[in-house]
Amino acid sequence: MITSLGVAGAYVHDYDEAKDFFLEKLGFELRQDLTMDNGFRWLTVGPPASPRFQLHLSVPGPPMHDEETASMLRTLMAKGALSAGAWHTDDCRKTFEEYSARGVEFLQEPAERPYGVEAVFRDVSGNWYSLNEINEQALDPDAMKKAFS
Repeated sequence: MITSLGVAGAYVHDYDEAKDFFLEKLGFELRQDLTMDNGFRWLTVGPPASPRFQLHLSVPGPPMHDEETASMLRTLMAKGALSAGAWHTDDCRKTFEEYSARGVEFLQEPAERPYGVEAVFRDVSGNWYSLNEINEQALDPDAMKKAFS
């Protein structure tokens, strides 16, 4: 039986630029930064509060993608069409203020939602993320169904 998600991925334009963004702007920790024999770079970061979770930052291209696929992924990033998930926070408004002061681009300021408070930000590669301060209703499927019907 699966017990948790250990690694998730996000495509980025540049490894070092993305690494700096996640470490300096979001306050994440470096988990791994290794280059394999075939040139593949395994770069992972994660929030200090989740020491077992790794976000894999990957530049589209060899050895994982052919040029046509890599080009399509770069196009989607440039359009801002990719979301790499939702991050939880204990205080969305406070985190919004901290990240804004560090230069993080927000697409949406904190707003009340049926599941809590949500803001939306973009990383340096164009990926967007939801930043959520969830409430008890978010954990209740019946309450959520009712809120969105």
